[in-house]
Amino acid sequence: MKIKYDKNADAMYIYLRKGRIEKTIKVNNQLLIDVDKKGNVIGIEILDVFHQIPKKEIGKVYSEIPVYI
Repeated sequence: MKIKYDKNADAMYIYLRKGRIEKTIKVNNQLLIDVDKKGNVIGIEILDVFHQIPKKEIGKVYSEIPVYI
């Protein structure tokens, strides 16, 4: 698993597995899920991160999982 954060866009992408994205499922305006042809989740995109996740929780993500900015 790899996580990238774009602070200009305030968006986080969580890579769960390698593969070709077949479609993106829009859960809501801030949460998108990319799946492959078989329906396996490839990655998750969170928009407006600081509005979705409390700042103290973001810090836990940074300390526990490598986050690439």
